[in-house]
Amino acid sequence: MTKQNDADVAFIQALAELLSANELTELEVMREYGDNDSLNVRVSRAAPQVVQTVAAAPAPVAAAPAAAPAAAAPAAASDAGDPANDPNAVPSPMVGTAYLAAEPGAAPFVKVGDKVSEGQTVLIVEAMKTMNHIPAPKSGTVKRVLVDDGTPVEFGAPLMIIE
Repeated sequence: MTKQNDADVAFIQALAELLSANELTELEVMREYGDNDSLNVRVSRAAPQVVQTVAAAPAPVAAAPAAAPAAAAPAAASDAGDPANDPNAVPSPMVGTAYLAAEPGAAPFVKVGDKVSEGQTVLIVEAMKTMNHIPAPKSGTVKRVLVDDGTPVEFGAPLMIIE
């Protein structure tokens, strides 16, 4: 951007409000105004979920004298492994809020044990007030749903396991 104007400032403030209102950790937008004139904006903040995740990894080392937390961490790791590394995981294609049903109170698109067809909507990720239907990448059976309804999700985060 070659010059600052009030519209750009208002746009950046609106992005910051959107970030807060939807409990997102980061937004990145590029606006093209014409030849050699654009605005690239990245708005981010530390999210409580990220802090919890980061704090959970060193917990066994920091809590080594206390037996209970150290024993719980390996049990969780051996039960499920890391869903992000599961080849059957359906990753989130964007940052947003995951919804398991089309509207509040409606039946979920899928639940554990359901058979799905490739392309069938399995959930919705809302980003910037747009409802994005997430299709099943392949036919199979839903083995695990890894997100709760209304939960913020990051790009690439595993949403569910379809085998």
